[in-house]
Amino acid sequence: MEIYTKLSDYDYTLPKEFIAQQPLENRDDSRLLVLYRNTGRIEHRKFYEITDYFSPGDFLVLNDTKVLPARLTGNRIGGASIELLFVEEIGENRWKALIKSNAKLKAGEEIYVGNKSISARLLDRTEGAWLIEFKKKNTVKELLHRIGGMPLPPYIKRAKNQDALFSLDRERYQTVFAQKEGAIAAPTAGLHFTKDTLEKIRKRGVETGFVTLHVGLGTFSPIKTEDIRDHLMHKEYYECSQEIIQKIKRAKEQNRRVIATGSTSCRVLETIAGNGNASQLSGWTNLFIYPPYTFQYVDVLLTNFHLPKTTLLVMVSAFAGRENILNAYEIAKNEGYRFFSYGDCMMII
Repeated sequence: MEIYTKLSDYDYTLPKEFIAQQPLENRDDSRLLVLYRNTGRIEHRKFYEITDYFSPGDFLVLNDTKVLPARLTGNRIGGASIELLFVEEIGENRWKALIKSNAKLKAGEEIYVGNKSISARLLDRTEGAWLIEFKKKNTVKELLHRIGGMPLPPYIKRAKNQDALFSLDRERYQTVFAQKEGAIAAPTAGLHFTKDTLEKIRKRGVETGFVTLHVGLGTFSPIKTEDIRDHLMHKEYYECSQEIIQKIKRAKEQNRRVIATGSTSCRVLETIAGNGNASQLSGWTNLFIYPPYTFQYVDVLLTNFHLPKTTLLVMVSAFAGRENILNAYEIAKNEGYRFFSYGDCMMII
C-alpha cells in the first residue's frame, strides 16, 4: 500500500459556493455522508437518521468544550483599529492573542479594547501571537462575554452590521452539550446533534460519554512543510476521566464499537491510548495523526468536510484511506453537500 507523505497529496479543489456561510435552521437537518472505509461504499442520509447506524452497546464519545466569544476590536494609542483573537489565558489578566493591524506593533505598546474603556500592554511576540497584559481591575472574560464575537473561521464571511447573524453565531457555533469554556473554535462534528437526537441514540442502547479538548491553534494551523511528517502541531489542552477510559477498554474487550465525534475527541482518545498511562488523563497534546497510523481506541469517526492541505484532512485520510476520502469529497461536491464548519457531516464506519 502506497504511503502518501507529500502535502500536495492532500489537496483538492473546492469552489467557494460549497462553503457553508450559515447554519441550517435545524441542526440535525444537515446531510450525512456515510463512508464504509473497508469497501469505499457511500450512502447519503440526513443527520437525524444517524440512529440507524448505531447499535446497542456502542459507546459514543463527544467533546464538551465550550467556545469563548474570543474576537474583539481594539485601537492603538494613535487611534488605528486592530482586531484581536484571544487564544489562551496564560495567567491572571495575561492572555495570548493574535492581532491584525495595518501597521507594525511593538513590544511595550499600549492598546485599548472595549470602546477604548480598557487598556492593555503588549509584552512580547512568540509563535505569531502576542502576550498581552491587562490592568488588574479588568476581567477579560467578562468583557468577551459582553461584547466579544464568536471566533468564526476566515472562510465564513460576516459584514460589520449583521447583528442578527452575530447572535445566531453565538448560539449555533456552539454544541448543545458545551460545558467547559476554553476553545477558540467549535468541535464542528458535534454541531449537528440536538438534545432530541442524543436522546434517540441513548434509547437505542448507546452509551455516551464526554472528553474535553479546547480547540486551539493546533487544529487549524496550516501545514507548511512539503513532507507532512515534518509538521509540528501546536499543543492543545485536553481532559478525560478514568471512568471514560475504563468504559472504552471494556467496550473494546467486548467487541463493541467506540464512536468518536470529531477529530478533537479522536485525538484525545488516541493520545491517551498512545501514552497508556493513567496519570496522563489530562494535559497537553500535540498528537498529529497521519498515514500510516493504527487507531487503538476509535472504531467509527464522525467528522465534517475539511479544508485541503490541513492536519484534519490528513487525519481522516489516516482513518479511512486517502483515496476513499478524496473520492468521497468529489462525490459530496457532485451531490451539493455543504463544506466546513457550518457544513454537512460524514460518518466513517
